[in-house]
Amino acid sequence: MTSKNKTGWLSLAVSSLLALPAMAEEAAADAATTALNGADTAWIIVASALVLMMTLPGLALFYGGLVRSKNVLSILVQCFAITAIMSLLWVAFGYSFASTSSGSEFLNGFIGNGDKLFLQGITVASMVETSDGVGIPESLYVMFQMTFAIITPALIVGAFAERMKFSAVLIFSTIWFIISYIPVWHMAWGGGWFHAMGAIDFAGGTVVHINAAVAGLVACLFIGKRKGFGTSPMHPHSVPMVLTGAGLLWVGWFGFNAGSALAADGSAAMAMLVTHVATATAVVTWMIVEWIVDGKPTAVGVATGAVAGLVAITPAAGDVGPMGAMGLGLISGVVCFFFATRLKHIFKYDDSLDVFGVHGAGAIVGAIFAGVFCFEEFGGSGGNLESMGAQVWAQTASVLITIAWSGVATIIGLVIAKVCCGGLRVDDKTEIEGLDYAEHGETSYSD
Repeated sequence: MTSKNKTGWLSLAVSSLLALPAMAEEAAADAATTALNGADTAWIIVASALVLMMTLPGLALFYGGLVRSKNVLSILVQCFAITAIMSLLWVAFGYSFASTSSGSEFLNGFIGNGDKLFLQGITVASMVETSDGVGIPESLYVMFQMTFAIITPALIVGAFAERMKFSAVLIFSTIWFIISYIPVWHMAWGGGWFHAMGAIDFAGGTVVHINAAVAGLVACLFIGKRKGFGTSPMHPHSVPMVLTGAGLLWVGWFGFNAGSALAADGSAAMAMLVTHVATATAVVTWMIVEWIVDGKPTAVGVATGAVAGLVAITPAAGDVGPMGAMGLGLISGVVCFFFATRLKHIFKYDDSLDVFGVHGAGAIVGAIFAGVFCFEEFGGSGGNLESMGAQVWAQTASVLITIAWSGVATIIGLVIAKVCCGGLRVDDKTEIEGLDYAEHGETSYSD
């Protein structure tokens, strides 16, 4: 080796050694920006379990009790199957296209990219920063958001309950998840259009409830009414099951809303409080309205009022105070009562379990009025935009975009399912006898 070469290698070695402290500092700085917060992590683990409980068994029991006994298993199986399928789709590509950024500014308005297909690159050390240089494991964030991806398509089945083929339900749910749920998630929470316009959606008013409710309304109109709707009694077969399911939803919703703070802090605590206050207000409101209008407060009414309040507070839970929560509970209790008990009979559409009447009407109320009650004069923490008018317009625009997007996506999904399954509905004989035995070879109750 020549003297010149020796000098070059020596210089390189010295430079590398001198660079080590800087490299160590940079690595330490990177680690510091993604430091794990143990309390936040523990809370989101619990919240994830609570939100999963909302579907299984909460929603399954709530919907199962509302249908006739000959169809209860079909509802339970649909909820279980959707839970499994959406879990796999979320891991395979849903999380990637929802949570990442697209290279094109236009595309990034509604979709991400495939960088994290099958969660590639996500390890035990991967972190999602939540606040002030701390965060939670990305695997936990994937799990938490997976529970939202599960319950959203499951909500839709209540609109066409008791008449749709099981195969068609699965194909439709898969298509709709791909072309509606993922893009709307990205618009609201992945840096897309809703985020850019300053719209508030703390825990899923547009992403979950309006998205699913519009799909339910379009689907029930597309498929048609149940045989006997409007002429034969179609009472819930198990009111205790309905109340049990509603109670599980109420408890699980604390994970839904307070968990969306992604931290064990004051924001989560306030979200929990306002969730309970809004729900309690809606229950009392529905009970009083039903008492005045129909003469008796019913058990199903109390349960449905609770869900109405839970839905309405969801988009606003991180931005309103107790006074705003009471306002949302009061408005949603009145509006959802008339949507669920009067409007569908006036227009004669068969939304079997009032998916649009409760989740649609309640979420529209919550999303739009979040732009009012988020401001300090109503006890809120302040909006994303400077004026109330601008915030309400952003809220309204996000609602209208969601309605249009989900409506078109639903029609596409239904047409594909209809072609693949040779029709969406079961035959007349199956519908009359019930879906449980014909579709699943079992009956709900033995003689």
